[in-house]
Amino acid sequence: MDMLWSGWGDPAKAAPLPDSVVGLLRDLLGVTPRESGPAALGDIAVPGSALTGAARRALTAAVKEPVHLRTDAESRIRHTRGKSTPDLLRIRAGEVDDIPAAVVLPANHDEVLAVLRACAEHGLAVVPFGGGTSVVGGLAPEAEQGFVALDLRRLDGLLSFDEVSRTAVLQPGLRAPDAEALLGERGFTLGHFPQSYEWASIGGFAAARSSGQASAGYGRFDEMVLGVTVATPEGTLEIGRAPRSAAGPDLRQLVLGSEGALGVITSVTVRVRPLPHTRVYEGWRFASFEAGTAALRKLAQDGPRPTVLRLSDETESLVGLAQPDRIGSPDAPGSAGCMAIAGYEGTAEDTADRRARAREVLLACGGEYVGEEPGERWAHGRYNAPYLRDALLDAGAFAETLETAAFWSALPGLYDAVRGALTAALTDAGTPPLVMCHISHVYENGASLYFTVVSAQGGDPVAHWAPAKRAAGDAILASGGTISHHHGVGTDHRDWFTREIGPVGVRVLQAVKAELDPTGILNPGVLIPVR
Repeated sequence: MDMLWSGWGDPAKAAPLPDSVVGLLRDLLGVTPRESGPAALGDIAVPGSALTGAARRALTAAVKEPVHLRTDAESRIRHTRGKSTPDLLRIRAGEVDDIPAAVVLPANHDEVLAVLRACAEHGLAVVPFGGGTSVVGGLAPEAEQGFVALDLRRLDGLLSFDEVSRTAVLQPGLRAPDAEALLGERGFTLGHFPQSYEWASIGGFAAARSSGQASAGYGRFDEMVLGVTVATPEGTLEIGRAPRSAAGPDLRQLVLGSEGALGVITSVTVRVRPLPHTRVYEGWRFASFEAGTAALRKLAQDGPRPTVLRLSDETESLVGLAQPDRIGSPDAPGSAGCMAIAGYEGTAEDTADRRARAREVLLACGGEYVGEEPGERWAHGRYNAPYLRDALLDAGAFAETLETAAFWSALPGLYDAVRGALTAALTDAGTPPLVMCHISHVYENGASLYFTVVSAQGGDPVAHWAPAKRAAGDAILASGGTISHHHGVGTDHRDWFTREIGPVGVRVLQAVKAELDPTGILNPGVLIPVR
């Protein structure tokens, strides 16, 4: 099943906002219903494909059968941009000026190589397409010559499994739930469950350095990767033959986070872990975000570390976004303080031990145990927030997210600076926002901050968001944060990314790209500025 072309996920799971929430948005933020709904798929005026006859023949030969080269309007619309709020607003308005010329569906590594050779020969850019869940412009290249979407859905297998070493080789088009099902049949799990889990792909996780909601226990996806196979216009890269190596710089780290700008990932070797026997999630309340942050730091640095550890600030806790399925319900949490979720997965003995020891730490840090119900409700609704965003857009509200990370000592200043920048920019634009935040990934030395912003859409919602996004990016860099913790760079963050790594770092990446992609066809303008 394909994802909803004009929104998120499975259309059957979409639900309108309760009247109470619509009234709150109106009274608090001045949100008013939009005059018209999204364009109908069949009503969107799609320009003809720019493929020449020679390019069409070359691409068809690369994927063996004409059915695997698609130039129909619906296929191209479904591969236009990603799932950021500006992406959705533009596609809902019927804007497809940057639609791909074609969608190509290779079946294996050799066919990917053949597609890249054909595109290089005919001057077509290539955008690798997994689940289509990018929220940072990762699927929106700067390609004046036209581009093709390289849909990897046919590369969707478990190529090998090594129970002794606890490794698996997965293809990039494998969706996360299917990967978990294949591993689960063998008694193992990746343990990687980001909010995009239901639709994102293995290749996308690697290409964007994804981080899952259980990262405190299982680690980030880039920490799981032991090897990668990459197709480039210049040939094949095979990287990673041991769990660790001192044989020069680790080229795996060059591919991870490269977002299709250096090559197309065609397989990923990952470490896996046994399926947990026990899963339990619980809620804790803290008097303030500062107090809760101190408790999370204590667990991250000194242990015991839960598998899941996250903390919502006062605003997010009050609204109930920590448990999206309760927003607007009569029993939604509304008391003062900040809600934290701690989750434990593993053997029954290990889970009980870590939970008991963590409880002592959380109590000593001023936490109030509020039972398993908040944690279990969070686990039940952990993938619902993107559907909530669609409902907010339908109601006339603007809703978007952004994230960053910093060392613990810099986190309070970063939190204040980003909240202040977002609030000031949107207030100046005439749409005062509600800005919420949570910590969802913790490390010994720091943590991430994930912001959610809701406001009225205004006359031009895409234009009204742009200054706020710029202000937030500037505030992140000025306050010692990284421009992205797990969403990636894309085109949206590229200008701040280049400032973060500096001119020498940019030239290093451009030099690597020139070697692997001399004609510049791979996702041009994404991650690396076009020379």
